[in-house]
Parts: sequence; structure tokens; C-alpha cells
Amino acid sequence: MNPKFNEIGNAFVQQFYTLFDNVATRPQLAGLYTADSMMTFEGAQMQGTTAILEKITNLPFQSIVHSLTTIDCQPTYDGGVSVLVVGQLKTDTDHPHGFSQVFFLKPTVNGTSFYIANEFFRLSIHNVPS
Repeated sequence: MNPKFNEIGNAFVQQFYTLFDNVATRPQLAGLYTADSMMTFEGAQMQGTTAILEKITNLPFQSIVHSLTTIDCQPTYDGGVSVLVVGQLKTDTDHPHGFSQVFFLKPTVNGTSFYIANEFFRLSIHNVPS
């Protein structure tokens, strides 16, 4: 297991949201995925860099700001890192929404960096019947 899992997970999260929150740099997120990467976004599943980047770059808002509450990291037995992010996001003029996002980071073949093998994203919206 990777003893630097916290450092790796926290550095990854900072890089991810810095790129994601700027529409001009969002396409650079492609470098964090591979053809085998999988994402579940609000229940919709997609695989591969092209499909994931298409989803990310075609979201229906112009601006977004993520405010992170917690970042929890765990090492995996194959040298990877599991990361759970909980926070709030604010898009355009909408009010803030809670969200949670999970990343499973795997080391690249040469072991010098990590890529997103699996990712899950959910808004924390509760539909309470009246």
C-alpha cells in the first residue's frame, strides 16, 4: 500500500477542482482519465476519456465553484488511492448544493503518476414527499 496516500489524494483533489472550476482549463482534465476509466454522474454511466470529457465539458452552466468540506483518503492494496470528497458547489446564479464525489486513483504503468480509474458524483438533493 502507498504510504503517501493522503498526500496523493489531497494533491489530486486540489488539481482536479482547480481545473474543473475554470471553463478554460476544464478540457485539461482529459489527462486524468484513460480509455478504461469509468464515471457515474448522477446515475448516468460512461466509459473512456472521450465520453467522460464530453459530459464534463457539456454541463449546463457557465461558472462553478466547489467548496470542499472533507477529503478522506485510503490506500488500496494495488498502490492506488480511494478518495471521498464532500462539499458544496455553486453554479451560475443557483444557490449552493451539497455534493459527494468518489475517485479511485490507480498508478500508471510506469508508476510515476495516477489516473482516475473510477469516479462517482452525486448532488445531495433530497426529495421529501409532502
